Order: sequence, then C-alpha cells, then structure tokens
Amino acid sequence: MGKASEKKILVVDDEPDVRNFLAACIQDAGFMVDSAVDGQDALEQIEKEIPDLMTLDMVMPRKSGIELIRTLRKNDKWSKLPVIVITAHARNEFASDDIKSFNAFTSGLKPRRTIEKPVTPKVLVNTICQILDVEPEHDVSTDKGLSSDDENLVKMIQNSDSKILDQIKNLLGAE
Repeated sequence: MGKASEKKILVVDDEPDVRNFLAACIQDAGFMVDSAVDGQDALEQIEKEIPDLMTLDMVMPRKSGIELIRTLRKNDKWSKLPVIVITAHARNEFASDDIKSFNAFTSGLKPRRTIEKPVTPKVLVNTICQILDVEPEHDVSTDKGLSSDDENLVKMIQNSDSKILDQIKNLLGAE
C-alpha cells in the first residue's frame, strides 16, 4: 500500500469555492494537489504531467467533464487515468443530456466513481484512498468532530449559490 504524499490529484471544477474546498480536503489527507478551472485547463495540465487521479465536475464551460473523459479515453497514455466525477447535477434536468451521454459510456469509459455534491471530506478522501490503494496521511475517519449545527451550516454553504456567498462575504467585510 502506497502513501498519500506520493500521489498527485488534479481537482477540476469551475466553481472556485468548490474547487478550493475539494483541494483543501485532499491536501489535508496528505496528497499533492493541482487544480484546473475547466476541462480545457485540465487537459492542458494533463499534457504536461499526468496526475494519479482526477476529480471532475461534469458541467463546466469550454470543455465539460464528459468531453474531457472522452478525450482522455481516446489517448492511450491517459486512458487509464482514474476519474471521480463530483457533480450536483446527477439527478436533475440541468445536466440531463450529459447524464445520458455519461450513462451511455461502455464500462471501460465510465469514471471510477460518481459522488454527488455536497461531498464530505471523509467520503472524498476514502474514495480516493480506495481507488489508489493508499492510506491517508491524516485521519479523516471523522469530519473533524463538527457538531450537528456546524455540519448543517457547512452543508448549507456547500449548497449555496456562489453569488449569494459573495454577497454574504461583502456584508461581513470579508475578502
């Protein structure tokens, strides 16, 4: 079994708050982390250095998660890259065409896992560790002992629209 600190994860999400949250969770477990703002940015990074695993949002500008997976699977050197799709749109109409395309993949093209937002650090890190057969460098068996009120607040923030979060930040004087 390998070490988390020896593995590089590429986090791909167009929402900065989500991207930063996922990257922080993964880094806290001891992994090296890079991030990309969309599928095109991710592809450019993968061309330079192939990560050990990628988390991928499905609905993004320029190149969607589905388009990126198709591109990766067509290239022998990237075809085996483990992908975890993390999406808020797994069951709604917003991404219905992407979901149909996603479900139409043959088993060899599907991502390793799909996780619905909001994702918890525990689920995310445990899924990555399971796929890569590594142990986290830091314990994530509990979500840092948050109270139920704190957990509810974290879930509300994770589910919030980024514009609303920006308005709250402005009201609080946070930058």
